[in-house]
Amino acid sequence: MSDVNDTTFTHAVFLLTGIPGQEAMYLWIAVLFCTLYVISIVGNSVILFIIKTDSVLHEPMYIFLSMLAVIDLCLSIATGPTILGMFIFNSREISLDTCFAQQFFIHFLHNVESSVFLLMAFDRFVAISNPLRYTSILSPSKISKMGLVCVLRGLIVMLPLTILLKRYRYCRANVLSHSYCLHQEVMKMACSDISVNVIYGLFTKIFTMGLDSLLIFMSYVMILKTVLSIASRTETLRALNTCVSHLCAVLLFYIPDFSLSVIYRFGKSSSLLLPLVLGFISLLVPPLMNPIVYSVKCKQLRARVIRVFIK
Repeated sequence: MSDVNDTTFTHAVFLLTGIPGQEAMYLWIAVLFCTLYVISIVGNSVILFIIKTDSVLHEPMYIFLSMLAVIDLCLSIATGPTILGMFIFNSREISLDTCFAQQFFIHFLHNVESSVFLLMAFDRFVAISNPLRYTSILSPSKISKMGLVCVLRGLIVMLPLTILLKRYRYCRANVLSHSYCLHQEVMKMACSDISVNVIYGLFTKIFTMGLDSLLIFMSYVMILKTVLSIASRTETLRALNTCVSHLCAVLLFYIPDFSLSVIYRFGKSSSLLLPLVLGFISLLVPPLMNPIVYSVKCKQLRARVIRVFIK
C-alpha cells in the first residue's frame, strides 16, 4: 500500500447520483421507492410481531425468519435516508464518515443475511432428515450462538475494509454512481494504492457469500437425496414444499448481488443503467419480498398474518 500522505487535499463530501437522464421522473421514482420501503418495513415488523407474540411459532424455522426480518429492517433504515433524500430533495452530498458508515452497514448486513440463509438451509435439512430430533438439535441456545457467530463474522470481515478506506485520501473524482455508498465504488475514489482493498475484498466475498452459497447448494443436494428416499410421493412433495419459500428468498438475494459484484470487479457494463438497476434490486427487493414469500408459503404464518389484518 502506498503512503496515504501522497496528497495534501481530500474531499469533504462525496456526491450521490440518482438515475441519469430520468430527472423529470424523480418524483414518481420517489413515490415508488417510498411505497417499497413502507411495505418492507410494515411487512417485516408484522412478521416480527407475530413470531414474538405467538408461542406456536417459537420454532427454529420461525426464529431464523425473525433474524432475517431484523436484518431487512436494518438494511431499509441504512439505505432509505440517502435514496429517498436523493429523489425527493435532490440531496446529493454525503460526508465521508457517513458514507463509510453506510457502506459498512450495507455490506455487513448482506454478509449476516447470507449467513442466516445458510442457517435456514441447515434448518430445512435437519427438519426433513431428522424430524424427531429437530427441536433438540436446533435448541434456542444453539440458535442464539449461531446468530452471534454470524454477527461476529460480518464484523470481522467488514471492519478491516472500512478502516482501510478511512486511511486513504480522496482527491480525484468524488461523484458516486449510486444514491448510496458501496465499498467497490468508494475505494476507487482514493488517490492511494487500493490493492489491499481489492484483493481482500475479493477474498472475503469468495469465502463468505461465495462459500455460503456453495454450502446452501450442498444442503439442497442432501435434502433432495433424503426426500427421494421417501417412499410416499405425497410425503416427498410435502417435504419439498417446505423449502420453496427459502429457495425463492435465496435466489432473490444472491443473483442480483453476485451480478453486481461481477460487473464491478471483472468488467465494465455497456449500459450504465444495468448496475443501477441491479443495485436497487439487491437493496430493495429482498426486504420487500421475504415477508411476502414466507407469508404466502407458510400456512401457519399466513393464517396469523390474515388474522392480524382482519382485526
